Amino acid sequence: MNASLNFICALLLCLLGIPIILIAVILSAFSTQSYGIFTQKRIGQHGTPFTIYKLQTMQGGKVTRIGAFLRRTKMDEIPQLLNIIKGNMVFVGPRPDVPGYYDSLSGDDRKVLELKPGLTSLAAIKYRNEEQLLAQKEDPLVYNDNIIFPDKVRMNLDYLNKRSFWYDFKIIILTLKSLFN
Repeated sequence: MNASLNFICALLLCLLGIPIILIAVILSAFSTQSYGIFTQKRIGQHGTPFTIYKLQTMQGGKVTRIGAFLRRTKMDEIPQLLNIIKGNMVFVGPRPDVPGYYDSLSGDDRKVLELKPGLTSLAAIKYRNEEQLLAQKEDPLVYNDNIIFPDKVRMNLDYLNKRSFWYDFKIIILTLKSLFN
């Protein structure tokens, strides 16, 4: 999808979803005793850092009950519609990662940085339960760095070569289906 279509769709979703967004922010704020919004530096297109918005799901280093629900349903990602409106994210593209991953790639793998980060991708669908998967591993960081992250890079490079309006549409449909599995 082009930039203006991403902007229009995100703006419409924000306007139509105001009641749901407000409820989600209030629940997040109540359960975490915070403002309800979490911000963090992530790596964007061309390796440029940007601030990502999410619903706060943790208090005192632990995921709250409401936070677990927001994460499971991916509602904690709703504030990223603002990132799409601001132009530093799109609906379909590699999920933005913290510094030290995409910005550290070399060779052809750096081509991933040509893409704007996205709200969803095939890698995001495949690793939808990444947190639970990593929790089962003896050394989660090593498993992520040696298995999951290289697989995400491969999948995102594949997306770079195949991207089109219809491919994005297919990924969005697959994402919606995954929310109900």
